[in-house]
Amino acid sequence: MWKDFKKFAFKGNVVDLAVAVIIGGAFGLIIGSLVNDIIMPVVGLLLGGTDFSNLFIVLGKGSFETVAAAKEAGVATLNYGIFINTIINFLIVALSIFLLVRLMNKAKKKEVPAPAPAPTTKKCPFCFTDISIEATRCPNCTSELGK
Repeated sequence: MWKDFKKFAFKGNVVDLAVAVIIGGAFGLIIGSLVNDIIMPVVGLLLGGTDFSNLFIVLGKGSFETVAAAKEAGVATLNYGIFINTIINFLIVALSIFLLVRLMNKAKKKEVPAPAPAPTTKKCPFCFTDISIEATRCPNCTSELGK
């Protein structure tokens, strides 16, 4: 069982997948920071100083300035601002991956199709059956063929 596990775990695809997951996690943190620390403050400023992370609806009694204050008081909230941040985060990640894949596809060498192989058969002009290209007489109708 240990040999089978080692064989599975150290195959190229599994190692590539592990590296992709680690890099993807780090990429996600970078995009999260980009959205939360750079894009959303600018969008909030353009919308009159709105902080999306603090847009919420209290589902209980009371009024709170921030989501953190409501959570600290133990009140349930509907955090639609955080949801908006998450959607923007997703769209930026999807756009980034799309652009990366598109760039990689453009950079990849285009494969030149192999030339078609030379024909090995021809049609008999009398009975229209396929015969060897080297034949001088049709094996089906016995007609003589010109070279």
